Amino acid sequence: MRRNPLFLSLKYQYYEQYFRNIYFPFQTARPRPGHHDGFGGSRRFAHYRFHASGCIVRLAVGHHHYFGESVKYPFFRFGYQYTLDTGESLLQGYARKGKFYVWAFFILNIFAAVVNTAAVLLLCASILKFVLPLPETVFGIKDVTFLCWAVLVVCMVMLLAGKYAALDTASKIIMAALTVTTVIAVVIAAQRGAVAPPDFQGESPWNLAALGFIVALMGWMPAPIEISAITSMWVAAKKQIRNISKQDGLFDFDVGYIGTAILALIFLALGALVQYGSGQAVESVGGKYIAQFINMYASTIGDWSRWMVAFIAFACMFGTTITVIDGYSRTNVESLRILSKQSGFSSRALSAWIILTSLAGMLVILAFATALGPMLKFAMIASFVTTPVFAWLNLSLVRSGEHKVQSGLMWLAWIGLFYLSAFALLFLVHQFGWL
Repeated sequence: MRRNPLFLSLKYQYYEQYFRNIYFPFQTARPRPGHHDGFGGSRRFAHYRFHASGCIVRLAVGHHHYFGESVKYPFFRFGYQYTLDTGESLLQGYARKGKFYVWAFFILNIFAAVVNTAAVLLLCASILKFVLPLPETVFGIKDVTFLCWAVLVVCMVMLLAGKYAALDTASKIIMAALTVTTVIAVVIAAQRGAVAPPDFQGESPWNLAALGFIVALMGWMPAPIEISAITSMWVAAKKQIRNISKQDGLFDFDVGYIGTAILALIFLALGALVQYGSGQAVESVGGKYIAQFINMYASTIGDWSRWMVAFIAFACMFGTTITVIDGYSRTNVESLRILSKQSGFSSRALSAWIILTSLAGMLVILAFATALGPMLKFAMIASFVTTPVFAWLNLSLVRSGEHKVQSGLMWLAWIGLFYLSAFALLFLVHQFGWL
């Protein structure tokens, strides 16, 4: 089989670690004989967890959380399974179905790239503002806006110069530190008991008023489905370097997915124990929102942890910002390469997409006037509304033919697709005031 020029151009060692950091935070501790490496520390999922743990939640939301995880599971697995079966990326699979499929992915992926870049960049800058308090204006620019530009320039320089490998080792340590710190905080908070009074009656999430929050929560839970296309590029590249058995590959996928779901519940529990019922409203202004998030840890495990948590949070989100800009840009470059039938991967085109994605994300931030809460909600809702389309694209590759999956998983996929589509439609109908 002729190797795709894109994969030949990838720096395999970087990509192996790169997608370990973007996908799932769990891996097997020691590979079995003949067993390939698992997935390690997640920067991409850290963004979802920061938002979920900072929100006012009640345990009923956990039903939405886990059902959302369950219905998304087959679509992530289909992408992984298809690449393990064929050695092709999802984008190449879409191309076999027809150009329409690639165009559909490409158009929606551009939108997702810009919106998600804006969200992670603004969150990263807001955390940095907490760590480095600045005057309200710097060189005539609002402080958060200035920090967004600063972070963005550093990310762009690192990506364009290829100086990102140093983040790989650090990201594992940082993610492990965040996980351990959160587990300790939850254990202490559980021993103290929830802050909500015994007779506290909060607003039920089972109503249309809470629909926006639920949709936002599920948008990045555990990640946007288009991330599966980025991961498939890594799997396809890895299969050209060394053999990966389907059994071992899917084993690591399942361990990672289930582990991520459990870890997300831990972050959710921290918010439920420490903030829900406290009488303190969730802030939507960047600096206050981040301070509120960090105070959950400080009030639980001690004030000494405040700056440590702030540093860990910033490091996670800085890595996330680089990951999002680079990953989405690469899938856009590959989409265009397939559509234009080019034979080689263009590093110049990748650099152009990195710059365009970064600047477009910054424009979205300016449009939201650096309001972190609304920006995050918009990004997560946008991810959920486009989810049914990305889910269908992955399902179409394994719906029939030699790559058709087993009936149980297929039934779960159809149920999931109906659920995601119905929920997205319900939300849109409600937003337009028709319900």
